[in-house]
Amino acid sequence: MLEVSKGYKSGFISIIGRPNAGKSTFLNKVIGQKIAIMSDKPQTTRNKVQGVLTTDKQQIIFIDTPGINEPRHKLGDFMLKVAKNTLREVDAILLMVDSVDRIGKQDRYIFEMLKGNETPVFLVMNKIDLIHPDKLLSVTESFRKEYDFADVIPISALEGINIDGLLEVLTKYLPEGPQYYPADQVTDHPERFIISELIREKVLHLTHEEIPHSIAVVIEKIKREEDSEKIRVTATIMVERESQKGMVIGKKGALLKEVGMRARKDIEMLLGSKVYLELWVKVQRDWRNKQVHLRDFGFRDDEY
Repeated sequence: MLEVSKGYKSGFISIIGRPNAGKSTFLNKVIGQKIAIMSDKPQTTRNKVQGVLTTDKQQIIFIDTPGINEPRHKLGDFMLKVAKNTLREVDAILLMVDSVDRIGKQDRYIFEMLKGNETPVFLVMNKIDLIHPDKLLSVTESFRKEYDFADVIPISALEGINIDGLLEVLTKYLPEGPQYYPADQVTDHPERFIISELIREKVLHLTHEEIPHSIAVVIEKIKREEDSEKIRVTATIMVERESQKGMVIGKKGALLKEVGMRARKDIEMLLGSKVYLELWVKVQRDWRNKQVHLRDFGFRDDEY
């Protein structure tokens, strides 16, 4: 049983919202290092990612979730299930919205999902650095009319504006509790998961059209080479069609080489060691709609 010190607070906070609201940017900023990948492509986050913030007075476990959208394939079903299930296991919910956007269909889908929920929901108005204060007030009021939020907190995750203010508000709602994770642990995900995500992020940055949604990354091997300080990482980038394979590899292998160079730098920072990264590209047709492949690639709905 975990020990609870008097006055020490801890709890779990789910971060939800539509795609591209800035959830992963916020998580990385509040934790102080990169644990969630980021891109301007919708639905970059596919699994929940936990980030642990520990101080001498509290420990907050933030859960970044996939952007909420009506699913179009089995992978979409999995992502929606991940987001929904976190709502049942947390002490508070952050609904993060892009301050520049008006309320849309996806937002109302989220409001419906939150109906009957007894967990306090905080409206986090992100990207306030991109909007005039008068306009921000108008957008905020439109959201207030849709749902009874516990509080509204304006921030800029990218610029770090009012992150401390958000943490102060959340602390008031956290119960007294134990320190669930060691003070130096910032995520509960194994290195294998983070490495696969770092590789996928580089593909997202360097490709376009249908490619970003059609890839998965499987780590085949992580092994320290004998008589060397270097770690060998072998990974396979899965795509759904032969044409996509050619796009990911690029002319004379140029794009795949660039993916490897960029990913290797981040992986070396993560592991604190020199890395030899070997990448392969393989076609697995229509894998997003096949349960067996989803499970093989780490999307296991029995875990949620």
